[in-house]
Amino acid sequence: MTSGTASAPVRFSTAGLPEAERIALWEDHNAQALIGLRCRSLHDTALEATEINLQLPRAHLARVLGSPHVVERPDAEIRRVPSDAVACYLTVAGDAFFYSDDGVRLLRPGQLLVCDADRPFVRGFSHGLEELAVKIPHTVWRELGAPPALPQPVVVDADAVHLRTLAALVGRALAPESAVAADVDEDAVLDLLVSAASGRAPALSAVHLRVAKTYIDDHLADPGLTAARIARGIGISERHLSRVFAAGGTSVPRHLLQRRLERARALLGAGGETTVAEVAERCGFASAAHFSHRFRERYGLRATDVRREARAGS
Repeated sequence: MTSGTASAPVRFSTAGLPEAERIALWEDHNAQALIGLRCRSLHDTALEATEINLQLPRAHLARVLGSPHVVERPDAEIRRVPSDAVACYLTVAGDAFFYSDDGVRLLRPGQLLVCDADRPFVRGFSHGLEELAVKIPHTVWRELGAPPALPQPVVVDADAVHLRTLAALVGRALAPESAVAADVDEDAVLDLLVSAASGRAPALSAVHLRVAKTYIDDHLADPGLTAARIARGIGISERHLSRVFAAGGTSVPRHLLQRRLERARALLGAGGETTVAEVAERCGFASAAHFSHRFRERYGLRATDVRREARAGS
């Protein structure tokens, strides 16, 4: 596993800068830190934008937040600041459009756009944006077995479990409150991006494990969730699924029970009017009695006592 902990996240923001200089400073920052772009704000308002960057051994990660604006990468900017890289943009919040010589694409939160950063494009965010970006040098892209050229941008749909796993990996490394880099599984990030862009299944067992765990978290409320269902849901065999969990020091049933109990404890600890039976149902337990037994077995506490203390404290 290649982990990217060589540098700490670097934060840049236009907040507090002279309004007349914000766009120029934002453009200068992006040209040095990520990809050279020309920018203009919408509605004649000052640009409010923040970027958190993290350089890994083989890729560059960024979290970008901004008020409504448009960015352009024209031929002149490409010649001035070539990137020699593939750009991957995962929309977190806010709709966006992407215009290139082959047409216009509209992107919704959760969708991934992959494009050649050295082909002209225009991107617009009429209601502002929050996105995760990954820049991958062309040499690394080719070494990973990805298509050697991207004549057209690739858009991957929003409901792919692989993208939620990718968002979790990149988002944790670039959390706004983080002062130091989290341990980033760079191999997993790159494998997920290449598999999304090419339509092939991820190659790394570590990625299969992460995707399976995401799938489990997405379906915890389903009492019929089984190893066979999980394997089908992420496109691998049940036997391989068992192997990757065993390599991680656990099993599918053990991990599933652990995640259900962890979520149940969080719900009970939040207080409120939710009953123990409702928590059990929301966490995929077939009965409140079975849940209560497992909860006490795991934590040495009764679920009713945890709920009572949480409600008293609130």
